[in-house]
Amino acid sequence: MNPSESFVAAAQQSWHRFLESFEPLRPELYRYCRFLTRSALDAEDLSQETLTRAFAASARLAAPPANPRAWLFRVATNAWIDQTRRPANDPLPGDEADATRATEPGELHEAAAQLLVRLSPQERAAIVLKEAFGLSLEETANTLDTSVGAIKAALHRGRGKLAVEHVANAAARPVPKALEVFCDAFRAGDLARLTSLLLDHAVVEVVGATTVHGPDEASRTVLPGLLLGHRVLADMNAPIAIPVELRRDALPDTPRIELRWHRDRWLLLTWYVHTFGEAVRAVTTFGCEGDKIARIDNYFFSPDLFAELSAELGVPVRSNGRCWWWPSGARHECPVDEVVAAAEAERQGRSS
Repeated sequence: MNPSESFVAAAQQSWHRFLESFEPLRPELYRYCRFLTRSALDAEDLSQETLTRAFAASARLAAPPANPRAWLFRVATNAWIDQTRRPANDPLPGDEADATRATEPGELHEAAAQLLVRLSPQERAAIVLKEAFGLSLEETANTLDTSVGAIKAALHRGRGKLAVEHVANAAARPVPKALEVFCDAFRAGDLARLTSLLLDHAVVEVVGATTVHGPDEASRTVLPGLLLGHRVLADMNAPIAIPVELRRDALPDTPRIELRWHRDRWLLLTWYVHTFGEAVRAVTTFGCEGDKIARIDNYFFSPDLFAELSAELGVPVRSNGRCWWWPSGARHECPVDEVVAAAEAERQGRSS
Protein backbone atom coordinates (compact mmCIF):
# COMPACT_ATOMS: atom_id res chain seq x y z
CA MET A 1 0.00 0.00 0.00
CA ASN A 2 1.49 3.35 -1.03
CA PRO A 3 1.38 6.34 1.36
CA SER A 4 -1.67 7.93 -0.29
CA GLU A 5 -3.67 4.69 -0.09
CA SER A 6 -2.71 4.30 3.58
CA PHE A 7 -3.81 7.86 4.30
CA VAL A 8 -7.17 7.42 2.55
CA ALA A 9 -7.81 4.13 4.36
CA ALA A 10 -7.05 5.71 7.74
CA ALA A 11 -9.27 8.71 6.94
CA GLN A 12 -12.14 6.43 5.91
CA GLN A 13 -11.91 4.42 9.10
CA SER A 14 -11.92 7.59 11.21
CA TRP A 15 -14.89 8.92 9.24
CA HIS A 16 -16.85 5.71 9.76
CA ARG A 17 -16.15 5.71 13.51
CA PHE A 18 -17.28 9.33 13.67
CA LEU A 19 -20.56 8.49 11.93
CA GLU A 20 -21.13 5.52 14.20
CA SER A 21 -20.65 7.64 17.31
CA PHE A 22 -23.10 10.30 16.11
CA GLU A 23 -25.67 7.87 14.70
CA PRO A 24 -28.12 8.38 17.63
CA LEU A 25 -28.32 12.09 16.77
CA ARG A 26 -28.85 11.67 13.03
CA PRO A 27 -32.70 11.74 13.05
CA GLU A 28 -32.75 14.92 15.13
CA LEU A 29 -30.09 16.52 12.94
CA TYR A 30 -32.14 15.76 9.84
CA ARG A 31 -35.29 17.13 11.48
CA TYR A 32 -33.49 20.35 12.44
CA CYS A 33 -32.12 20.74 8.91
CA ARG A 34 -35.58 20.06 7.54
CA PHE A 35 -37.09 22.95 9.46
CA LEU A 36 -34.27 25.26 8.36
CA THR A 37 -34.38 24.41 4.66
CA ARG A 38 -38.10 23.58 4.30
CA SER A 39 -37.12 20.88 1.79
CA ALA A 40 -36.53 17.18 2.33
CA LEU A 41 -33.73 16.93 -0.23
CA ASP A 42 -32.05 20.13 0.93
CA ALA A 43 -32.30 18.87 4.51
CA GLU A 44 -30.48 15.66 3.57
CA ASP A 45 -27.78 17.66 1.79
CA LEU A 46 -27.41 20.03 4.75
CA SER A 47 -27.20 17.06 7.15
CA GLN A 48 -24.37 15.58 5.10
CA GLU A 49 -22.59 18.93 4.92
CA THR A 50 -22.98 19.34 8.70
CA LEU A 51 -21.44 15.94 9.41
CA THR A 52 -18.55 16.65 7.05
CA ARG A 53 -17.86 19.98 8.72
CA ALA A 54 -18.23 18.50 12.20
CA PHE A 55 -15.78 15.70 11.36
CA ALA A 56 -13.18 18.22 10.20
CA ALA A 57 -13.81 20.49 13.18
CA SER A 58 -13.55 17.62 15.68
CA ALA A 59 -9.86 17.21 14.87
CA ARG A 60 -9.25 20.73 16.17
CA LEU A 61 -11.28 20.51 19.39
CA ALA A 62 -9.32 20.73 22.63
CA ALA A 63 -11.93 18.49 24.29
CA PRO A 64 -15.07 16.64 23.18
CA PRO A 65 -18.16 18.90 23.04
CA ALA A 66 -20.02 18.91 26.34
CA ASN A 67 -23.35 18.85 24.50
CA PRO A 68 -22.89 16.98 21.17
CA ARG A 69 -26.48 17.69 20.12
CA ALA A 70 -26.17 21.45 20.52
CA TRP A 71 -22.72 21.36 18.91
CA LEU A 72 -24.11 19.61 15.80
CA PHE A 73 -26.96 22.12 15.64
CA ARG A 74 -24.43 24.96 15.75
CA VAL A 75 -22.44 23.44 12.90
CA ALA A 76 -25.66 22.92 10.91
CA THR A 77 -26.76 26.50 11.53
CA ASN A 78 -23.43 27.91 10.35
CA ALA A 79 -23.46 25.69 7.27
CA TRP A 80 -26.99 26.74 6.42
CA ILE A 81 -26.27 30.46 6.92
CA ASP A 82 -23.28 30.08 4.59
CA GLN A 83 -25.61 28.60 1.97
CA THR A 84 -27.93 31.60 2.20
CA ARG A 85 -25.08 34.00 1.45
CA ARG A 86 -25.49 34.00 -2.29
CA PRO A 87 -26.54 36.52 -4.94
CA ALA A 88 -30.07 37.84 -4.60
CA ASN A 89 -31.09 36.37 -7.97
CA ASP A 90 -30.09 32.86 -6.85
CA PRO A 91 -33.10 31.33 -5.04
CA LEU A 92 -32.56 30.19 -1.50
CA PRO A 93 -33.34 26.60 -0.54
CA GLY A 94 -37.03 26.29 0.20
CA ASP A 95 -38.15 29.42 -1.70
CA GLU A 96 -40.33 27.29 -3.97
CA ALA A 97 -43.97 26.93 -3.00
CA ASP A 98 -44.43 24.50 -0.14
CA ALA A 99 -47.67 22.54 -0.25
CA THR A 100 -46.89 20.23 2.64
CA ARG A 101 -47.68 20.47 6.32
CA ALA A 102 -45.27 19.90 9.19
CA THR A 103 -46.06 17.10 11.59
CA GLU A 104 -44.98 18.87 14.76
CA PRO A 105 -47.74 19.75 17.27
CA GLY A 106 -48.71 23.11 18.63
CA GLU A 107 -47.27 26.43 17.63
CA LEU A 108 -44.46 24.90 15.57
CA HIS A 109 -46.98 23.07 13.37
CA GLU A 110 -48.54 26.43 12.57
CA ALA A 111 -45.19 28.12 12.03
CA ALA A 112 -43.74 25.41 9.84
CA ALA A 113 -46.82 25.45 7.63
CA GLN A 114 -46.57 29.21 7.18
CA LEU A 115 -43.37 29.55 5.23
CA LEU A 116 -40.51 29.80 7.69
CA VAL A 117 -38.49 30.76 4.60
CA ARG A 118 -39.70 34.33 5.10
CA LEU A 119 -37.55 34.66 8.21
CA SER A 120 -33.92 35.63 8.38
CA PRO A 121 -31.48 32.77 9.09
CA GLN A 122 -31.08 33.84 12.73
CA GLU A 123 -34.82 34.17 13.28
CA ARG A 124 -35.64 30.83 11.71
CA ALA A 125 -32.89 28.99 13.60
CA ALA A 126 -33.98 30.56 16.90
CA ILE A 127 -37.62 29.54 16.44
CA VAL A 128 -36.76 26.00 15.38
CA LEU A 129 -34.33 25.42 18.26
CA LYS A 130 -36.60 26.94 20.87
CA GLU A 131 -39.97 25.57 19.78
CA ALA A 132 -39.22 22.40 17.83
CA PHE A 133 -36.38 21.06 19.93
CA GLY A 134 -37.21 22.57 23.31
CA LEU A 135 -33.87 24.26 23.93
CA SER A 136 -33.85 26.90 26.62
CA LEU A 137 -33.03 30.51 25.76
CA GLU A 138 -29.53 29.97 27.14
CA GLU A 139 -29.00 26.77 25.13
CA THR A 140 -30.34 28.42 21.99
CA ALA A 141 -28.04 31.39 22.47
CA ASN A 142 -25.07 29.09 23.03
CA THR A 143 -25.88 27.03 19.93
CA LEU A 144 -26.15 30.15 17.75
CA ASP A 145 -23.14 31.75 19.45
CA THR A 146 -25.02 34.87 20.51
CA SER A 147 -26.65 36.42 23.58
CA VAL A 148 -29.94 35.58 25.26
CA GLY A 149 -31.14 39.08 24.46
CA ALA A 150 -30.43 38.59 20.77
CA ILE A 151 -32.36 35.31 20.83
CA LYS A 152 -35.35 36.96 22.51
CA ALA A 153 -35.30 39.66 19.85
CA ALA A 154 -35.01 37.12 17.03
CA LEU A 155 -37.91 35.11 18.45
CA HIS A 156 -40.06 38.23 18.75
CA ARG A 157 -39.31 39.36 15.18
CA GLY A 158 -39.74 35.86 13.76
CA ARG A 159 -43.07 35.19 15.42
CA GLY A 160 -44.33 38.54 14.22
CA LYS A 161 -43.52 37.74 10.61
CA LEU A 162 -45.27 34.40 10.49
CA ALA A 163 -48.69 34.70 8.89
CA VAL A 164 -50.98 32.35 7.04
CA GLU A 165 -50.52 32.49 3.27
CA HIS A 166 -52.00 30.57 0.40
CA VAL A 167 -49.49 28.09 -1.01
CA ALA A 168 -49.87 26.76 -4.53
CA ASN A 169 -48.46 23.60 -6.02
CA ALA A 170 -45.53 23.95 -8.40
CA ALA A 171 -46.57 23.84 -12.02
CA ALA A 172 -45.48 20.92 -14.16
CA ARG A 173 -42.28 21.52 -16.09
CA PRO A 174 -41.05 20.07 -19.38
CA VAL A 175 -38.55 17.24 -18.90
CA PRO A 176 -35.01 18.26 -19.93
CA LYS A 177 -33.76 16.38 -22.97
CA ALA A 178 -30.76 15.08 -21.01
CA LEU A 179 -33.07 13.39 -18.50
CA GLU A 180 -35.16 11.80 -21.22
CA VAL A 181 -32.04 10.33 -22.77
CA PHE A 182 -30.75 9.24 -19.36
CA CYS A 183 -33.99 7.37 -18.64
CA ASP A 184 -33.93 5.67 -22.05
CA ALA A 185 -30.32 4.55 -21.52
CA PHE A 186 -31.06 3.38 -17.97
CA ARG A 187 -34.00 1.27 -19.09
CA ALA A 188 -31.81 -0.25 -21.82
CA GLY A 189 -28.98 -0.94 -19.36
CA ASP A 190 -26.67 1.03 -21.67
CA LEU A 191 -23.68 2.08 -19.55
CA ALA A 192 -21.84 3.62 -22.50
CA ARG A 193 -24.76 5.86 -23.34
CA LEU A 194 -25.19 6.93 -19.72
CA THR A 195 -21.51 7.81 -19.59
CA SER A 196 -21.70 9.82 -22.82
CA LEU A 197 -24.26 12.14 -21.21
CA LEU A 198 -21.78 13.35 -18.58
CA LEU A 199 -19.76 16.50 -19.04
CA ASP A 200 -16.01 16.23 -18.51
CA HIS A 201 -16.35 18.14 -15.23
CA ALA A 202 -19.42 16.21 -14.05
CA VAL A 203 -19.71 15.16 -10.40
CA VAL A 204 -21.53 11.92 -9.58
CA GLU A 205 -22.24 11.14 -5.93
CA VAL A 206 -23.92 8.48 -3.85
CA VAL A 207 -24.81 11.06 -1.23
CA GLY A 208 -22.74 10.69 1.90
CA ALA A 209 -20.91 7.62 0.62
CA THR A 210 -19.02 7.99 -2.67
CA THR A 211 -18.11 10.94 -4.91
CA VAL A 212 -16.46 10.63 -8.33
CA HIS A 213 -15.47 13.16 -10.97
CA GLY A 214 -15.73 12.90 -14.73
CA PRO A 215 -17.21 10.29 -17.08
CA ASP A 216 -14.35 7.78 -16.89
CA GLU A 217 -14.39 7.45 -13.11
CA ALA A 218 -18.19 7.44 -13.03
CA SER A 219 -18.36 4.62 -15.61
CA ARG A 220 -16.11 2.44 -13.45
CA THR A 221 -17.88 3.03 -10.14
CA VAL A 222 -21.17 4.78 -9.46
CA LEU A 223 -22.97 4.34 -12.80
CA PRO A 224 -22.66 0.52 -12.73
CA GLY A 225 -24.06 0.71 -9.21
CA LEU A 226 -27.12 2.57 -10.47
CA LEU A 227 -27.67 -0.05 -13.17
CA LEU A 228 -26.89 -3.26 -11.29
CA GLY A 229 -27.16 -2.48 -7.59
CA HIS A 230 -30.51 -4.27 -7.39
CA ARG A 231 -28.83 -7.59 -8.17
CA VAL A 232 -26.30 -7.23 -5.38
CA LEU A 233 -28.96 -6.06 -2.94
CA ALA A 234 -31.05 -9.18 -3.63
CA ASP A 235 -28.10 -11.58 -3.31
CA MET A 236 -28.06 -12.70 0.32
CA ASN A 237 -24.49 -13.98 -0.16
CA ALA A 238 -23.15 -10.66 -1.41
CA PRO A 239 -20.59 -9.29 1.09
CA ILE A 240 -22.14 -5.86 1.55
CA ALA A 241 -22.80 -3.97 4.75
CA ILE A 242 -26.54 -3.35 4.27
CA PRO A 243 -28.28 -5.41 7.00
CA VAL A 244 -29.85 -8.66 5.83
CA GLU A 245 -33.21 -7.71 7.33
CA LEU A 246 -33.37 -4.72 4.95
CA ARG A 247 -32.56 -6.90 1.93
CA ARG A 248 -34.52 -10.08 2.61
CA ASP A 249 -37.58 -9.36 0.40
CA ALA A 250 -35.65 -7.80 -2.50
CA LEU A 251 -35.73 -9.52 -5.89
CA PRO A 252 -33.09 -9.25 -8.64
CA ASP A 253 -35.63 -8.02 -11.21
CA THR A 254 -34.74 -4.83 -13.09
CA PRO A 255 -36.19 -1.80 -11.24
CA ARG A 256 -38.71 0.53 -12.80
CA ILE A 257 -37.78 4.22 -12.94
CA GLU A 258 -40.12 7.19 -12.86
CA LEU A 259 -39.50 10.92 -13.23
CA ARG A 260 -41.48 13.18 -10.90
CA TRP A 261 -41.44 16.95 -10.56
CA HIS A 262 -41.36 17.73 -6.86
CA ARG A 263 -41.16 21.29 -5.63
CA ASP A 264 -38.21 22.81 -7.46
CA ARG A 265 -36.60 19.84 -9.22
CA TRP A 266 -36.97 16.59 -11.10
CA LEU A 267 -36.63 13.41 -9.07
CA LEU A 268 -35.86 10.03 -10.57
CA LEU A 269 -37.56 7.42 -8.40
CA THR A 270 -36.15 3.89 -8.64
CA TRP A 271 -38.80 1.28 -7.84
CA TYR A 272 -37.10 -1.94 -6.68
CA VAL A 273 -39.03 -5.20 -6.94
CA HIS A 274 -39.80 -7.20 -3.77
CA THR A 275 -41.79 -10.26 -2.89
CA PHE A 276 -44.51 -7.94 -1.57
CA GLY A 277 -44.41 -5.59 -4.58
CA GLU A 278 -42.58 -2.45 -5.65
CA ALA A 279 -41.04 0.16 -3.36
CA VAL A 280 -38.76 3.14 -3.93
CA ARG A 281 -35.23 2.42 -2.68
CA ALA A 282 -33.30 5.15 -4.48
CA VAL A 283 -33.94 8.77 -5.43
CA THR A 284 -31.72 10.63 -7.88
CA THR A 285 -31.47 14.32 -8.76
CA PHE A 286 -29.68 15.96 -11.66
CA GLY A 287 -27.97 19.16 -12.66
CA CYS A 288 -28.20 19.65 -16.42
CA GLU A 289 -26.30 22.00 -18.72
CA GLY A 290 -27.92 22.01 -22.13
CA ASP A 291 -28.25 18.44 -23.40
CA LYS A 292 -25.58 17.14 -20.98
CA ILE A 293 -25.47 16.31 -17.28
CA ALA A 294 -23.16 18.20 -14.93
CA ARG A 295 -24.16 16.53 -11.67
CA ILE A 296 -25.91 13.40 -10.43
CA ASP A 297 -26.83 12.93 -6.76
CA ASN A 298 -28.08 9.47 -5.87
CA TYR A 299 -29.78 9.20 -2.47
CA PHE A 300 -29.58 5.60 -1.29
CA PHE A 301 -28.42 5.66 2.34
CA SER A 302 -30.94 8.33 3.41
CA PRO A 303 -33.73 6.77 5.53
CA ASP A 304 -34.99 10.07 6.94
CA LEU A 305 -35.32 11.53 3.46
CA PHE A 306 -37.09 8.41 2.20
CA ALA A 307 -39.63 8.51 5.03
CA GLU A 308 -40.50 12.10 4.31
CA LEU A 309 -40.68 11.70 0.54
CA SER A 310 -42.95 8.71 1.08
CA ALA A 311 -45.43 10.99 2.83
CA GLU A 312 -45.00 13.89 0.41
CA LEU A 313 -45.21 11.85 -2.79
CA GLY A 314 -47.57 9.16 -1.56
CA VAL A 315 -45.25 6.31 -2.56
CA PRO A 316 -44.06 3.23 -0.66
CA VAL A 317 -40.38 3.25 0.26
CA ARG A 318 -37.91 0.75 1.66
CA SER A 319 -34.90 1.84 3.69
CA ASN A 320 -31.35 0.73 2.93
CA GLY A 321 -30.13 2.02 6.29
CA ARG A 322 -27.32 4.54 6.58
CA CYS A 323 -24.29 2.26 6.83
CA TRP A 324 -22.44 1.45 3.61
CA TRP A 325 -19.36 0.31 5.52
CA TRP A 326 -18.79 -2.59 7.86
CA PRO A 327 -19.23 -1.33 11.45
CA SER A 328 -16.53 -1.45 14.13
CA GLY A 329 -13.75 -1.48 11.56
CA ALA A 330 -14.49 -5.04 10.42
CA ARG A 331 -14.40 -4.07 6.76
CA HIS A 332 -14.45 -0.80 4.89
CA GLU A 333 -15.84 -1.61 1.48
CA CYS A 334 -18.54 0.28 -0.34
CA PRO A 335 -21.29 -1.86 -1.92
CA VAL A 336 -20.41 -0.22 -5.22
CA ASP A 337 -17.24 -2.36 -5.29
CA GLU A 338 -19.36 -5.48 -5.57
CA VAL A 339 -21.58 -3.83 -8.17
CA VAL A 340 -18.60 -2.85 -10.31
CA ALA A 341 -17.35 -6.44 -10.19
CA ALA A 342 -20.79 -7.67 -11.28
CA ALA A 343 -20.88 -5.15 -14.13
CA GLU A 344 -17.44 -6.20 -15.34
CA ALA A 345 -18.41 -9.88 -15.24
CA GLU A 346 -21.54 -9.10 -17.26
CA ARG A 347 -19.58 -7.14 -19.88
CA GLN A 348 -17.09 -9.96 -20.23
CA GLY A 349 -19.94 -12.45 -20.60
CA ARG A 350 -21.46 -10.39 -23.41
CA SER A 351 -18.15 -10.09 -25.25
CA SER A 352 -17.32 -13.81 -25.08
